[in-house]
Amino acid sequence: MTVQVLYEGTPLPAESVTWSGDITQAARKLNVSFVNTVDGRTQAWRIEHGRELRLNYEGRELFRGVVFDFRIDHRGRMNVVAYDENTYLTRSTDTRKFTKIKASQIVKQLCDEFGISTGEIADTGYVIPKLILRDKTLWEMMVIALTYTQKQTGRRFFITSREGRLHLLERKEQLVRWLLENGRNITGAAYSQSIEDMRTQVKVIGGDSEKKPIVATVKDDALIKRFGVTQHLERVDSDMTRSQIEQRAKQLLVELGTIDDNAQVDALGNAEVTAGTAIYARESMTGLIGGFYVTADTHTFANGNHMMSLTLSATDQLPRMEYEPPPEPKKRKRRTSDDD
Repeated sequence: MTVQVLYEGTPLPAESVTWSGDITQAARKLNVSFVNTVDGRTQAWRIEHGRELRLNYEGRELFRGVVFDFRIDHRGRMNVVAYDENTYLTRSTDTRKFTKIKASQIVKQLCDEFGISTGEIADTGYVIPKLILRDKTLWEMMVIALTYTQKQTGRRFFITSREGRLHLLERKEQLVRWLLENGRNITGAAYSQSIEDMRTQVKVIGGDSEKKPIVATVKDDALIKRFGVTQHLERVDSDMTRSQIEQRAKQLLVELGTIDDNAQVDALGNAEVTAGTAIYARESMTGLIGGFYVTADTHTFANGNHMMSLTLSATDQLPRMEYEPPPEPKKRKRRTSDDD
């Protein structure tokens, strides 16, 4: 196992390295521990905030980011924390109004304005009628736009960082390439199922809520027979057409009419298995078996070993944030002569 940590291009004598990510978070994180002294009295490397930190594994770059935090004690033992460039999406807040624009255009526009380097930006296709976003981080604005697109079209997009650049990519159906099983590479596991968040019926309301509301209701009769009626209610922008509202209701039922399968697995490390990838897991005691998606991962490199801890889900989740249209101003009544 060859692990190399580079600070501004200079190798650090890393003792322990933790590399982690979560689909709900904008950036991946790198935590490095090492002895930063050669004589026990002075620092060997002067670590500064804002400098670049990289992680290479078996000759391949896994991480490139910026130092945000460090700590050193009297013995020279130092811990350095860095985040990839997408962390800047969560560190700027603004208020914006977007009209007749694609989510991909919103991502590119915000990155250009805030100096965030971009790589591939996939075309999200759907033109969002209107978004009014108040006091949101750049990350929240982007995720709201992507969630809006997914709920309308079913197409799924995600944001990632590679070699210091933000990429917007479409999530396609993934092939399962990695097998985790007890007796082979799993060292610990826990498994759970829940219908807490399941909905068997969806109702979407749009149009003029007072005069001519547009209502679309869809249900899954098989789920209702088995689990009863549980309804999700959603109000959408008044600019949406009936067909768009009906499509929104159908797509929501597909997403909400599922049983949540979740698992926690500890296993021998594989650098290819990170948040967003698909794996096949089999563990006899918990009954864990089947294809799963990694929603969070923590990889630890220490003492010549590589271990990983994974959070798994049966559904291919992506970060979601709902758009709540601001209340529309009430129309003022015209004064008549009797009011004079």
